[in-house]
This record gives sequence, structure tokens and C-alpha cells, in this order.
Amino acid sequence: MTTQTDENTITKKTKELCKAIIDHPEMISIRNRIDTFLSDDGARGQYETVAGKGQALHEKQHRGQPLESAEISDFEKHRDTLLQNPVARGFLDAREELHEIQHSIQKYISKTLELGRVPTAEDLEDHSCGDGCGCHH
Repeated sequence: MTTQTDENTITKKTKELCKAIIDHPEMISIRNRIDTFLSDDGARGQYETVAGKGQALHEKQHRGQPLESAEISDFEKHRDTLLQNPVARGFLDAREELHEIQHSIQKYISKTLELGRVPTAEDLEDHSCGDGCGCHH
């Protein structure tokens, strides 16, 4: 059982880490691109249209229904238009960068807790052959 002092120390250091992450120039850039997208009704509308069309295709395929070439073409046309919009493209890139940062942080912290020490670069290397492999490389 940890003491209140230990919890406060961990919480304090966690907050310091969070502040360092938020203040990092890469995170500022990501946040700016996301905010720009959120304030652009046109880009958001394009994104919502593509997401809705993609979801509809996914659901139709999941139900075992054949996908019509016209609906696939319509989706691709809207997706291509979305990707040509610099605000939407910036958002999509920022979202992917944010995901990669989150994954990296989670991996580092998980490995620290697993090993009981700060992991080395070698500790963080992914030696797996993939999901379900079981080889434990």
C-alpha cells in the first residue's frame, strides 16, 4: 500500500510530465491543427460526410450485402476531396501524430511498470511476429 506522500509525489511527477508534453512544440502544432479543423465548419462537414459514408459501407459489408461500385466511387470521391482540403488533411495528420505519441507514452509507462525500472531502447523494441504469434521474441 502506498502512502499519501508517495501518491502525491507520483501525482506531482505525472502532472510535470503532462505539462512537458503539452508545452512541447510538436504538441502545440498538433493542437493548433486540431483547433483549426474544429473551427472550420466546411472541413468538419466534409469529414462527417466521409465518416458517415465509410460507416454505411462498413455496416453494409458487415451484413454481407454486396457493395455497389457507384457507392464505393461516391465514397472515394468524397474522401479524395477531403484529403485535398489542407485543414482536413492537417487534422488527419495531427490525429495520427497524436495517436503515435499516446502509443509511445503508454508503451514506455507499461514497460516501466512491467520491468520495475526505466526501460532501455532495446526493452522497447517490438520483437513480436504479430497478434497471436506466441513466439515471445
